[in-house]
Amino acid sequence: MENFKNVELVPKANTYFDGAVTSRTFILADGSKKSLGIMMPGEYTFGTEEMELMEILAGTLQVKLPGSDSWTKVEAGQSFKVPGKSSFNVKVEDLTDYCCSYGE
Repeated sequence: MENFKNVELVPKANTYFDGAVTSRTFILADGSKKSLGIMMPGEYTFGTEEMELMEILAGTLQVKLPGSDSWTKVEAGQSFKVPGKSSFNVKVEDLTDYCCSYGE
């Protein structure tokens, strides 16, 4: 994971599932949008409007992607993509730090 320079930070936090998942959105100089966040252990279903690339920075989770009946383990240093206008499920095993990129 690289460091991000010259970004515009959106001050309002994104909070989901009664605060068990939080993130902060920022916009890069080229206009692309990302968010950095933390997920507490638990099971969550997320909806997407646009494609998402989720990079796991720390922690471990299981993900069930759209169209799949199976769970896939994702650990720090790994990532997964979710198509736009879909939903996906995660089972967070321990505190998980992530970076999400949108679009592409």
